[in-house]
Amino acid sequence: MNDAYLVAGLRTPFVKAGTAFADETPLTLSTAVLQAMAARHRPDLIVWGQVIPSLSLSNIAREAALDAGLDPTIPAYSTQLACSTSMMGAIQASGLVGRGGIEVALVGGVEQMSRSPIALDERVSARLAALAASDPPRAMQAFAELRVSDFALPKKGWSNRISGRSMGDHMEETAKILSIARQDQDAVALASHHHAARARAAGFFDDLLVPFAGIAEDSLVRADTTAEKLAALRPVFDPANGTLTAGNSSPLTDGAAGVWVASAKGLASFGENAVAIRLVDFELGALDFRTDGMLMAPSYAIPRLLARHGLGFDDIALWEIHEAFAAQLLANIAVASSVEARSSHAPGIGDLGTFPTDRLNPVGGSLALGHPFAATGARIISQTAKQLASLPAGSRAIISICADGGQGTVLLVEAI
Repeated sequence: MNDAYLVAGLRTPFVKAGTAFADETPLTLSTAVLQAMAARHRPDLIVWGQVIPSLSLSNIAREAALDAGLDPTIPAYSTQLACSTSMMGAIQASGLVGRGGIEVALVGGVEQMSRSPIALDERVSARLAALAASDPPRAMQAFAELRVSDFALPKKGWSNRISGRSMGDHMEETAKILSIARQDQDAVALASHHHAARARAAGFFDDLLVPFAGIAEDSLVRADTTAEKLAALRPVFDPANGTLTAGNSSPLTDGAAGVWVASAKGLASFGENAVAIRLVDFELGALDFRTDGMLMAPSYAIPRLLARHGLGFDDIALWEIHEAFAAQLLANIAVASSVEARSSHAPGIGDLGTFPTDRLNPVGGSLALGHPFAATGARIISQTAKQLASLPAGSRAIISICADGGQGTVLLVEAI
C-alpha cells in the first residue's frame, strides 16, 4: 500500500434530528463542509457518502460538489457502508492517492435524519409506473387511493432487512448474552458526555467545526448529566427486561463531516501546519450476525490488526471506538480482550494485555456528540488526528467503527 496520510478536516456541528437542521437537506449540509474544506485546499477527488439515501439523488458526492460551486473537473463518487461509510471512503481513497494524478482526496459523509425519505413499496411503485405508461388518468387516480401499507416506512430505526430488527434490538440481545450491566453502560455514557463537555469548553472542537444555520457547536453534549439522571431512564428496546436506554444509546443526529486523505506529495502541499497522521494499516471485519452479533465485527478485527503488527493493547496510545451504544462498546472490548471469546474469528492470537480504558475516547464519543451515520467516520478520524498531533511521533491510535450487517472497519494510525 502506498503511504497515505489522514489530515483533519471540518464538519458541521452535530444536532439532534428534528431540531436546528430540520429544514436543511443532505445537500445543504454537505455543501457547507465541501465549500469550507475546498477553500483550504483543492481536492483531486471527492468521495462522499450517505446511509439513508435521498431518493432524488443518484450520486450525492457529485451533486453536492457541484452545488457547492467546486471545480466541475474534480471527479466525485459516492460510497456507503452503513455507519462505517466515511471511514470506508478514507480506506478507498488511501489506495487511490499517489496514483492517477490524485494526491489529495476529500472524503466524508452526511446524514439528515430529520427528513428521512419515505418510498413506495416496490410492487406498488411498479404497478403505478405501468399504469402511468398505459393509462395516465387511472395512474393519477391510483395515486390518490394510496394507503399507508403501500409505503416502505423507516420502521424501528432503520431495521436490518434480513432480521427485521433494529440495531438496538440486536444489541439488547448481545448485552444479555454477554451480561453487560446497565450500570456499566450508563457509566460509559456519563464519561462520554463529561469528556466531550470538557473538550468543548477547552476549545478542542473549534477548528474542526463549520458554523451552520446559526449553530456553532454540538448541541447534544450534556455537561450536567449525572449517573442518577441516566439511571432514571427507561429501557427503549426491551421495556420489560432491557438495559439500553436513550441515555446509553447514540441519538438520531443531523450533520456532515469531511476529512482529507493525501499521498506524501499531497501532504506536503498542505504546509507545515497540517494536522495529519499516517495510515499504517486497516482491517475490514465481517461475520454472520445471526449467530455472532450484529455489531461485533470490530471485536475480532481489532485483534487481527494488532497481531499483524506484533502489538498489544498497551502499545496503542489512543483508542477511538465508535459508541453506537454503550453496550456495544463494552461488548467489543470484552470479546477482543478474551482469547477464548475471539478464538472462532481471530484464532492463534495470544493475550493482548489489559485494555487501557483511560485512553478510550478522551474527548467524547458518539453517545455525547451524536451519530449522523455517514459522517461519523470522518468526525472520528479528524478528532484522532488532532489528538495524536500532541503526542510524540510514532504514537499509535486505533479507530474502530461497527456497521449494520455484521460488519466493521478498523484503522491503525500513527503520529508523524
